[in-house]
Amino acid sequence: MEHSGKVWLVGAGPGDPELLTVRAHKLMQAADVVLHDALISSEILALLSPSAERISVGKRIGDGKDQTERQLRINDLLARYAHEGKCVVRLKAGDPFMFGRGIEEVRALAEVGVPCEVVPAITAGIAAADLCRIPLTERHRSSSALFCTGHTADYSLSHFAAVIELMKAGAPLVMYMGFEQLDKIVERFIDSGLPPELPACAVSRVSRSDQAVVAATLGTIVRQIRERELPLPVVFIIGEHAVPEGVGEPDQSDQSDRIDRIDLAELE
Repeated sequence: MEHSGKVWLVGAGPGDPELLTVRAHKLMQAADVVLHDALISSEILALLSPSAERISVGKRIGDGKDQTERQLRINDLLARYAHEGKCVVRLKAGDPFMFGRGIEEVRALAEVGVPCEVVPAITAGIAAADLCRIPLTERHRSSSALFCTGHTADYSLSHFAAVIELMKAGAPLVMYMGFEQLDKIVERFIDSGLPPELPACAVSRVSRSDQAVVAATLGTIVRQIRERELPLPVVFIIGEHAVPEGVGEPDQSDQSDRIDRIDLAELE
């Protein structure tokens, strides 16, 4: 078979199975073995071939596992199944190379002579912006966008200063995995000169049936998402134009009953 003895790093997109690529779906149907992330939705897993062996290799916040050892195990499993002549799909949430360890897996497989191909997908940050009708780039408004993770809180002074200058110039920031360090990140942003009234929104479980959006400001986003207890994963969009269409101006008050929350149906 064309797919035998090969590993495919397949992006599963943000969560909605209808946002899978045609190529991703075909490979999921052809796979003998699927190693999948924890964030892959049950609806997407239901599209796998019934005969495929499924192995969950994803990490969870606070699971206590050594992530280096975990990655080495994944690399070993991918190589072993490929050497057995199987069609191996490494099913990764979002896009394989967006803030994941996709390139590490590609390099590890190359070292042991296993052929590997990467299948791109829609990343959650772009999906969140599109579904909320927030343009990350727009003529005469912004010509660039920033993508980062919660590690923004630990950037060096020079790196962080560069991010701040781009944001002051109008570039929106799309942040993944920032929930745990959001207090620290927001404090650092404001201390660096970003205004507390700068729009900020949080999109929980992007593209799924229970997607929720909180529209706020840099100064109120922490309180609002904690009060709403948004389920993970959450993507944040921060910037001058980061106001979801149909929500109106972001809430800048201290009144908890004025928190904006929308879902996919309300955006249509």
